[in-house]
Order: sequence, then structure tokens, then C-alpha cells
Amino acid sequence: MSQQPVLHIHGHVTLGDGREFGDVWVEDGVITLTRPSGLSAETVHIEGFAVPGLVDVHAHVGLGPGGPVSAEEARAQAIADRDSGVLLVRDAGSPIDTRWMDVRDDLPRILRCGQHLARPKRYLRGFGRELETPDDLAGAVAEEAAAGDGWVKIVADWIDRDGGDLAPLWSTAQLTAAVAAAHAEAARVTAHTFATEAIDGLLAAGVDCLEHGTGLTDPQIDEVVRRGVAVTPTLLQVGQFDVIAAQALAKYPTYAARMRRMHRRRYRHVAALHEAGVRLLVGTDAGGTIRHGQIAAECAELVTAGVPASEVVAAASWRTRSYLGFGELVDGSAADLVVYAADPRVNIAVLRSPLAVILRGAVISPAV
Repeated sequence: MSQQPVLHIHGHVTLGDGREFGDVWVEDGVITLTRPSGLSAETVHIEGFAVPGLVDVHAHVGLGPGGPVSAEEARAQAIADRDSGVLLVRDAGSPIDTRWMDVRDDLPRILRCGQHLARPKRYLRGFGRELETPDDLAGAVAEEAAAGDGWVKIVADWIDRDGGDLAPLWSTAQLTAAVAAAHAEAARVTAHTFATEAIDGLLAAGVDCLEHGTGLTDPQIDEVVRRGVAVTPTLLQVGQFDVIAAQALAKYPTYAARMRRMHRRRYRHVAALHEAGVRLLVGTDAGGTIRHGQIAAECAELVTAGVPASEVVAAASWRTRSYLGFGELVDGSAADLVVYAADPRVNIAVLRSPLAVILRGAVISPAV
């Protein structure tokens, strides 16, 4: 006997590129494209435009502005993401263990990168794992890969207070050994990078993904495309660079000037990435100074930068599910869907107001 009422989603359901349906049912938690027999008065009918659950590829569940947060706060962060339509999170570095969430049917699925890997005094204190000896990077990557969910996060550049500007944390040789160690554990590597100077070493090392990528030059963008490296622009975060620059100006004027340049060019930069054919991922960078549940705002920023709304929705949903190894939703898939009143591929603002969030086949929000 079914433990959940049958759901009937009527109107328009997009399960992937070119896969459009007028009616989809959810029975026993899975999608069916065939009308179930014996529908009863308990069947829940939802009318609207549905897409596979959204994906935030750069969020930090368990991290707050001052570092680690309590389990209760981490749960609240995950719920905020879920209620925004995000049903899959790639946690891009967290200082706490959140695996207890995996048994909670009401919380999003989480892929963990483990802890950020950085150097002492070369990243935000309390956010990551600091390595005293840079040659220890490969070993630390192997450990985080073994403990994570197929991803590792390296902090590739940060302000060098002695030099007063952004600078790489690792040599190309250290990065190459680290990426090889991750790949040996069947894990992929993503890297935090603001600066141009860190990019060549990351690409030479075979990194799989770049977070922020604000320093990418045109030749480097061409190499990113050639190598098939994905980029998460995190425009909500880059939108704060002007404030960061103002705070640093008196002590680090060179760094402040660079941050302001990157802030001014942020939309042109993302447009260039899109026009070159870079695989763009959608990530909010929630969990530090940005609150969780901001996927719609990040998507709107990408559209402002010139990326078509249809491409942004695909990147925030089915395409990135596939990139992360979850595949497109098909007949028999676990039902993770978000329903809207209209097509967000036409008007990205629609993402701000989900009509229904369906997680593992249950209507989570609003409750039924």
C-alpha cells in the first residue's frame, strides 16, 4: 500500500532538455509517466510548471559568518535551501559533520567536499583545514576525498598580507600532485580562486571546476573550454567585492583596487564565459556572509549578466544534476521536483515563488 498520496502534476513538466510532458504522476515516491490505476480522492493534484529540483553547487551547510554553527542552525540552513527549491546541494566546504542529515527525508540531498584546504593565515580563520606544510596538500586531499562525496575543495589563492594583494597558496607541482591524489580516490577537485595568477597552475594540474573564477583572462577562458572545466561564478558573492574593497582600502590599497576592478566587470566577465561556451554552474556561496535560500537571486544575477533565462534554469536544475552524477529524472526516478505558477525559462523571477516543493515524492512545501 502506498505510504504517500499519489501526486498528479498537470500543466507542463520539464524533466530535461527536450523532455516535456503535460502530466506526470508520483506514486510511492517515484515518478511515473503512466497514469496509475485506482486513483482516489486522496490524490493530490498540483497544476503548474514543474522542473527537477534545483541545485546549489556552492553552499556551506554548517558554516556561518564566524565559522562553525550548531547542528540546529545547520538544519535551518538546509531547510532554507529546500524551501527555495534547492533539493541537491554540493557543500563546498564545511567545518562540521553534517552526515546525520542523510537520514532525514525532509532535508535536501548533500554532496560534501569535506573541509576547505588552505594555508595558515591565508584564508578565513575557522573556515577550513590549514596545512602548515604546503607539500602536505596531496595527502590532505586524499584524506578529504576518502571522507567526502566525490569532491574536494582547495583554496587556490587569497590575500597575502605581506604583499598586500591576492597571491597563490600552492605551486603547480603541489597542485598537480593534489589533483592526482583526488582522482586516484575517484574524486573531483574544485578550487576557490579570485586571482588570475592561480589559474594557469590549476589548469595545468587538471582541476575539474573553478569557484568564482573572477581572474580568468580570455586566453585562460579558452583553455577552460578546451579542458571542459566548469565554473561557478557566484555573482552574489562577487557583488560584495566593492564592500570588501572599502574595508581593505586603508591597509591594502592594491588588493582593494583589484577587488573593485573585478566587481565592476563581473557581468561582462560572466557574459564572456557564457559566450565562450564554458559550463556554468549555479552557486550562491551561502553560509558565510550570504544567507541560505538565495538560489533565485543568484539565477537572476546570471540573467542580468546576459545568460539566457532558459540556460540558467537548465544549469540550476537538470543539467547540473547530471554533471554531479544524479542524472536526469526519468520514469522510475525518485521524485524531486519544484512546481511554479509559470515558466521560469521565460521569466527568471518566477523562481522566487515555488508553488510546491516535492522531495523524495512528498510535498514538503506547502504541506498537504
